[in-house]
Amino acid sequence: MSELVTFGETMLRLSPPGNERLERASELEFRAAGAESNVAVNAGRLGVEATWTSKLPDSPLGHKVRAELSQHGIDVDPVWADEGRQGTYYLEQAGEPRGTNVVYDRSGAAVTTATPGELPTGKIADAEAFYTSGITPALSDTLAETSRALLEHARENDTTTVFDVNYRSKLWEPADARVTIERLLPDIDTLVAARRDADAVLGYGGEPGDVAASLAADWDVETVVLTLGEKGALAFHDGEVHQQQAYPADTYDPIGTGDAFVGGFLARRLQGDGVPEALAYGAATASLKRTIPGDVAAVTPEEVARVLDAEGGDISR
Repeated sequence: MSELVTFGETMLRLSPPGNERLERASELEFRAAGAESNVAVNAGRLGVEATWTSKLPDSPLGHKVRAELSQHGIDVDPVWADEGRQGTYYLEQAGEPRGTNVVYDRSGAAVTTATPGELPTGKIADAEAFYTSGITPALSDTLAETSRALLEHARENDTTTVFDVNYRSKLWEPADARVTIERLLPDIDTLVAARRDADAVLGYGGEPGDVAASLAADWDVETVVLTLGEKGALAFHDGEVHQQQAYPADTYDPIGTGDAFVGGFLARRLQGDGVPEALAYGAATASLKRTIPGDVAAVTPEEVARVLDAEGGDISR
């Protein structure tokens, strides 16, 4: 039985070597990449029995996704589709002032037609936690309804529900995201959001601690986690605000840092730690991810422990 089940699209990430421009590239590296599979892999590598589910095309590219995720030791349980394609995205990395650019090519992806009846809802009911993100309902009306139904199903079966707003401006407008996410909030136990998304998408401005407390009170959410970029993160839980510093890292590839934080946080919560300890663990996992190419934080518990030990494991409450 899996402790954690996640659901969402996993794409193939294609990127030219170094800082080469896509229009000049003669070769591309490709890796599996998706918020929900990232969280499953990250938590799984840190000691949690994890399952990722989705809908993949029964094609060489769909099987590439399954094979790559399976090598991390998690349970990969997709629905195989005869129609629809494998979504991809192209990543062109560079420093300032050019910056990093993402080009999505996911229209018509098989996952956009996934319905609850096709998916392993029994595994969700038996799990301790179920996770999805705001990327998933942004992809189609069908997935918006599927996300709502799966969160409701998890809640009905006493599975803790975890949702990351994870707003992507290339997928939808803030107003559209807000309408959809507000339909999901009544079935969410743990809400994760970047501070900027809590403001721009959900309409909660002000000091981070006040924002987290207001979200918890307004939507009856047990735990609200706000990520604050280089300032770290904080959580509101059981009437208290807990703050956590960011750990320094040499940044090689920042993509997937937020997912690494969530994976580390959930790993420790599912293993019995309190919110402050889980925040520290998530922050340490996120710092390690920045040194690793690709979307997945291919880290070990020993590496995370070394980050915590080196930084003193400071937890501010």
